[in-house]
This record gives sequence, structure tokens and C-alpha cells, in this order.
Amino acid sequence: MSKKGKIYIGLFILVIISIVVLELNKPKQINWFPSYATHHKIPFGSYVFNDQIQNLAKDVIPVDRPPYEYLRDNQSIKGTYFFYNNGISFGEEELDALLDWTSEGNTLFIASSDFEYNILDTLHLDTRVISTLNNFDSDYNVKLVNPKLDKGDTYGFDKANTVFHFNQLDTLNTKVIGTITAALNVDDEDPMVNVVKQSFGNGEIILSTFPQGLTNYFILNNPNQDYVAGLLSYIDMDSPIYLDNHYKSGKVFYTSPMYLFLNTKELKWAYYIVLIGALFYIIFEGKRKQRAIPIIKPLKNQTVEFTRTIANMYYEKGKHKELAEHKIQHFLEYVRTQLHLRTSEVDHNFIKNLAARSNNSIEDTQQLFETIQSYNNKSSINKIELERLNTLIENFKSHNQWKMKS
Repeated sequence: MSKKGKIYIGLFILVIISIVVLELNKPKQINWFPSYATHHKIPFGSYVFNDQIQNLAKDVIPVDRPPYEYLRDNQSIKGTYFFYNNGISFGEEELDALLDWTSEGNTLFIASSDFEYNILDTLHLDTRVISTLNNFDSDYNVKLVNPKLDKGDTYGFDKANTVFHFNQLDTLNTKVIGTITAALNVDDEDPMVNVVKQSFGNGEIILSTFPQGLTNYFILNNPNQDYVAGLLSYIDMDSPIYLDNHYKSGKVFYTSPMYLFLNTKELKWAYYIVLIGALFYIIFEGKRKQRAIPIIKPLKNQTVEFTRTIANMYYEKGKHKELAEHKIQHFLEYVRTQLHLRTSEVDHNFIKNLAARSNNSIEDTQQLFETIQSYNNKSSINKIELERLNTLIENFKSHNQWKMKS
């Protein structure tokens, strides 16, 4: 290896080491994606909530399918169907299936930042977004209105991006469970309702516009876990809880076989280093080995030129008889190989078949072979006779419809 190549390799290794060191020492950025997935430990995942509800409830059943399909295939189930995400949108048939199931004596719990019109219209509710002047830095306090659940603690949330509240209630059928206020709210302003409960048939529906209360970030800030425990006290923990994993912004699905590589920092950088190394190898090895390929001209076929040279020698020396014999033998070989006829016996049938195969008339074919027979019987021929023989043969070949070369 040349000295220049060693320098390039050294620089490449130095660059890779520098990149790795910088990446390892770079502070890891916090992922604030609103996942709500039970397997995510990021701030807005719900790993802690899933762990706690598994300990509190008698039976928690994760559901990865759409509720319409799940209820269709499990019509006899009883308990609480629990939904929470930053946004949940039910289709008409799906909502009807959930409401029918709820009316049979079950509980439907939905925590979402915003609700579709169909469910709000059914319960005669409406929501409105709370204006956040300092996006993602506004502070809010939440509480449960039941005096038995009020321990006097403040349950704060300081990473509010978009917060909703119920601004229209069916006061005859709706029970307020929780409220939300801005942290800097003055005392004479009324708290805004964010958790409500309504009876529906023989069951009940609980709606919350504060799904952030079920995230890792909220629960791990003491004493916020008491707020979540109080909220869960409104559902029956002795009955099965069907925990939805379908309506989740961060639900598990893999769209690429490279998912593990690109979502694990160490494997991702190993993958990038391999790609960069392969690129350097192609550049330097290709430059070192690839050379211009010289153009080699193919050998020329000199057979025709040689034949013409020999023929000219015979012609110039006046050996017309010898040249005619070669011409005749070459023509007979043409008949045998191209027209596939035997030339050992020239009779009327031969002339007839040859004329048909070569697209010549019987008279022209007969004349050609009579001339050949005549020249074979002579001891010598002149220049004019040689030229006549050549003309007859060339005219004969020119009528061949297959255009085969002699």
C-alpha cells in the first residue's frame, strides 16, 4: 500500500472515532412524543400507569384490536373498556357497538385531548381548547371534586401543549368528577371541568380531557399518583379491565426490517460506519485497480481476399481452363451444401429439382449444365468462354429466393 493510501485510511479512522466520541458524549435529548403506549418509558408514554393498574386491578386484559372487532368476537364480556390517547376517533358503527355494550351494565372510560363530534353529541357535551400562551411551558393544576378524594394536595402539570375542557354540560345527567385550572389562575375564576361521568342504559361513561394525567411524566411527579388513584376509584377494579392498545399514537408496528438497527443508537452507528467504510473501499479500491481497457480490433476474415488474389493470378496468366474448373467445382459444392442436391448424376430429374429449388427455369438450368459439360470436354477455353461461364453461374445464383451466399 502506498504512503498516500495509508494517510487516507488514517484520516478515515480518525473521523470515525471522533464521530463516535461526540455522539457518546452528546446529552441525550428527551423524547416528548405523545406516545401513550404501555411499553414506552418516555415522558408521555404510559409504562408506569400500565404497571400500576396491573397491580391494582384484579384482571387487566390488553386489547390490540379495534373495539368493533373485539366486541363482535367477544359479545359476552363484562367490565370496563379503558381508552386513553391524545386523540381518539371512533367510527359510527364502532361507537354504536361500544354504547350498546356499555348500556348492558358495563363501563366505558375514555381519556382524550379531543373527542369526535359523534360521542359528544350523543352525551350532549362540548369541549373547548384552553389557550396556552407559552406553548409546552404552561402550568395547570388538576383536582377531583369529591371531598373524600381531596387531600389538599396540588396536582400540577407543567408540560401542557394543548389542554381541553368541557364548556357545555347536560347538567341533569352529567356528574362532574374533576376540574382543571391554570396555575396562575386568580381565585375568583371558576375551575374548568375536565372529567365527567354519565349514566348510559345500565352502565356508565367516564370522559376525561386530560389523558396527560396517565403518562409517566405526570404520575412520577409526587403526589400526582394520588390523583390517578382517585380517578381509578370510579371504576370497578374487581371486574375485568380491557385496556385498549389499538388507539395509541405510539403503538407497536414495524414497517421496515431495519427497525432494530435504526432505533437502537449503538446498532445505528455500527450500520452507518459499515456504510461509510464500504463507500471508502469502493472509492479507493476502484481508483487503484480500475484501468482503461484497450480496444482490440477483431481479426479480419481474409478468405475472400485470398480467393480473389488466387483467381486474379490464374486470370492474368491465361489459365482459363484451370480457373473454369475451380469455378465449376465451387458451383457444384454450392448446389450440394445450399440446395441440398447430389451432383454425382446430372439427368432430367436433377435438372428439374435444381430449377425448382433455385427458382430458375428448367431451360436456363439445362443451358448452364450443358455449358459446364461442354467446357469439361475441352482441353482449353478462351477468355470469352470463361466470362460466359461466370455470367451463367452468377445469374443462376441470383434467382435463389433464400439469398444464400456461396
